[in-house]
Amino acid sequence: MATDQKTDYYEILQISPNAEPETVHRVYRLLAQRYHPDNAETGNDVQFRRLTEAYQELSDPERRAKYDVYHAKISQDRWRLVSAGATAENDYESEQQIRLTVLEVLYTRRRLDPESQGLSPLDIERLIGRAREQLEFTIWYLVQKKYLMRGDSALLTITADGAEYLENNYQDSVRQRRLPAARTA
Repeated sequence: MATDQKTDYYEILQISPNAEPETVHRVYRLLAQRYHPDNAETGNDVQFRRLTEAYQELSDPERRAKYDVYHAKISQDRWRLVSAGATAENDYESEQQIRLTVLEVLYTRRRLDPESQGLSPLDIERLIGRAREQLEFTIWYLVQKKYLMRGDSALLTITADGAEYLENNYQDSVRQRRLPAARTA
């Protein structure tokens, strides 16, 4: 089986895992005609190769049975991820605090040293005590919102939008940090 973690042959062929062998064959023929490299209008060599690989895996009963075990595990893992996300309401608040903390660190760096090139993700990891893997989503989000920018040397710098966002949300951030301490006292 030439599968990797991202390959879903049922998705590639646009069929249900319960599809009959005749359906697998019929859908493959239809899609293969559409994506065949000789088709001047809709040909796509990469998509055609993916379809052929999926068809070869799902049309052979033994290979399909092995793949179905793999596919069931992947589906189970996807559902576990979705259900974990649904129960993690507090993660949203935590994520917002991490975003504001990252912005605060970069804001302070920029304000104290206007000529600085920013900080690396490793520097941010050390300063706020979060592992880089935990910061990937945060940094991605802040870059997409244009609150941060990545320089040529991968250093992160706060933007004017990021500074304004931090200034507008800073007081709320300070209040939320104090609330847990007030509750335990």
